[in-house]
Amino acid sequence: MLSSHEMPVKCVAYSSQHGILISASWDKTLHIHLIHQPDLIPATVKLPNKPFAISLSPSKLIVALSDRATIIYDLALLVDTARQSSQPLPNIIDVPPFQQRENSLKFLTRAVAAMPNDEGYAMSSIEGRVSVEWFDDSEKSQARKYAFKCHRQTAPADPEDPDGESMAIVYPVHALSFNPVHGTFVSGGGDGVIASWDAVSKRRLKQFAKLPAGVAATSYSHDGLLLAIAISSGFEEGKEDEVAKGPFTVAIRTMIDADTKSFGSKK
Repeated sequence: MLSSHEMPVKCVAYSSQHGILISASWDKTLHIHLIHQPDLIPATVKLPNKPFAISLSPSKLIVALSDRATIIYDLALLVDTARQSSQPLPNIIDVPPFQQRENSLKFLTRAVAAMPNDEGYAMSSIEGRVSVEWFDDSEKSQARKYAFKCHRQTAPADPEDPDGESMAIVYPVHALSFNPVHGTFVSGGGDGVIASWDAVSKRRLKQFAKLPAGVAATSYSHDGLLLAIAISSGFEEGKEDEVAKGPFTVAIRTMIDADTKSFGSKK
């Protein structure tokens, strides 16, 4: 066992480049584990609120909090500070954030994923939206950030109501993953749908056939050729009693260029 949190662990992230494993818990802490130095006591970073999602870029750690705040840490500084710390447990270290922002999305965060080119990240919410932002805090760069609607379905109007209108059913976006080769990303929602997006051209590349239950998580292989999709029943349709019955499966999909490769900017 590497370490123990006082409350459930919400998410973990690993960087082979830095040899670091980070766990984020509802006890409002991050634990920094230096994999190649197992004798060192894991360092603890205190957070102002519960972490809902984390992601690692080549140089940054992105932490999305429950109060719609996002804290971004310089990964090299975090690792160096953890390596130099020799305090006894809980070994709390103080690392100033690289940036701290308010989320562009108005509702609770479900997932965050860093761009493999180290330029920014995507974030999703329970309200069927995804935002795309860049680390560069210049006015020109920040003007590029945007958000869009996704993972929605249209419910037909009530046939017994002559004045009835169709309405949109909005699903949470539980999963985001960037392709490590092409830099595009997929989103997975409670509607059981996976969609592929080009963050730069703001274009949907493909929407795949609906799965038997909601998408809980996604992850690409290191070469971007395979996509793992965790499928499980959720609370999206008011079927709480059915959650424990499943299905609980992991599907592996082979991704071709048409699924993941950008083909130019949208005009």
